[in-house]
Amino acid sequence: MNMQKSSHVRVKRKGQVTIPSDLRSKLGIEEGALLEIKEEEGTITLKPTPRLKAGKAVGEEEYKKIIDDLDEGRRNWR
Repeated sequence: MNMQKSSHVRVKRKGQVTIPSDLRSKLGIEEGALLEIKEEEGTITLKPTPRLKAGKAVGEEEYKKIIDDLDEGRRNWR
């Protein structure tokens, strides 16, 4: 049985939350990491997305998704 640890975080003015350091370490989340966020039935899920390695070729569809995600992040940041 997989026991999940529960934590509470406070939402700051711009909607920012801090992911606890032990969880960031465990999941390899570093500053600048891109996370996928989903809302389903009142639950928010954050999922680390793998970093693209230098020189890795991506298809047109993946490239557009990456750019769209970055653009959305910039819009939401302001």
